Amino acid sequence: MLDIVFEDEYLLVVNKPSGVLSQPGKTMDGSIATQVAQAYPDATGSLLVHRLDMDTSGLLILAKRRGIHRQLQQLFEKRLVAKRYVALLSAKPVGLGGFITLPIRADIDNRPAQIVCHDHGKASATLWRLISKKGSVARVLFQPVTGRTHQLRIHAAASQGLNSPILGDRLYGVEAKRLMLHACAMEFEHPVTKSILSINSEVPF
Repeated sequence: MLDIVFEDEYLLVVNKPSGVLSQPGKTMDGSIATQVAQAYPDATGSLLVHRLDMDTSGLLILAKRRGIHRQLQQLFEKRLVAKRYVALLSAKPVGLGGFITLPIRADIDNRPAQIVCHDHGKASATLWRLISKKGSVARVLFQPVTGRTHQLRIHAAASQGLNSPILGDRLYGVEAKRLMLHACAMEFEHPVTKSILSINSEVPF
């Protein structure tokens, strides 16, 4: 059942659980996009505006109309959607916060993993801040500036980044009951009403 956080006649924002695909996969369905298409059979155009990794939970925007879909995509392309994530890291990072910039590309020998590559990688940038620590585990806030595949997971795990994989990261760390990464907040201008939408989702860990 869809967990709808915000909805009007133009768009909706849902809370995606960890372990659910944003869009249908080659061998898996039951994605958020499929559920929304079934719940809104009169919606036109492509519904899904952006994606979250299957293992990541949190806020996901979908459009109900083709024109709105394009307008929302343009907001992402112009980096006009402010996003915040909370993560639990497997070790306390050095410092209280900072700005990570690393070039990332697909690891062609180990898909779907990504790697840091200064020769062929695409630029990626993330602001981060330490929220708290308990034992060896650190809770951090991530604010991605760019939106590369697995960006936050790489920025956490890479030795040139925080050198501390997100707990439960089966690609870049140690697998656990779930990936401890949650898209907890976003803010953007509504493409029709022009009001500023500030949407939040409670962190489930």
